[in-house]
Amino acid sequence: MTKQARGTRVPTTRVPVSMPEENASGQWLRSIRLSGFAITALSLIVLFVVVLAPSLRIFIDQRQQIAALESQNAAAKAAVGTLNEQKARWDDPTYVESLARQRLNYVIPGEFSYLVIDDGKTATAQSGQPISDKIQTTQVDWLGSLLSSVFTAGLTDAPANKIVAPVITGSQ
Repeated sequence: MTKQARGTRVPTTRVPVSMPEENASGQWLRSIRLSGFAITALSLIVLFVVVLAPSLRIFIDQRQQIAALESQNAAAKAAVGTLNEQKARWDDPTYVESLARQRLNYVIPGEFSYLVIDDGKTATAQSGQPISDKIQTTQVDWLGSLLSSVFTAGLTDAPANKIVAPVITGSQ
């Protein structure tokens, strides 16, 4: 090679390069410019959240405990007030006398007490049927009930807590 060949340049041609089309989110992300101040402020905010979040949670828990204890204290004060009222009532001899007359059927000497045993109201059972004043006997087939119970327990596939006792019907 000669000196001329080494010193000559080959002309280069410039070709325009086109970037692929960006979507809106890509353009928005590229438009963000972070300065030193923005990075410092962002790191301080993150540090603030990391440092104070546990303390803030503890503070909120303590405020909830304080509120619960204050409500318990108010309920206890109300109960003490009620008990003090009851104690003051029991200190009144008229109140004690009225309770003795009402609950224990006490009378003052010289008074007569009348107790009404049958006030005309007929007692009823839970089913709404009147309760009879006559003694009744029932005829129950106890042997049939026993065999029914044994066969039911022995021949069923149901668990023990699901077995229902048979209804016993008898003549009156």
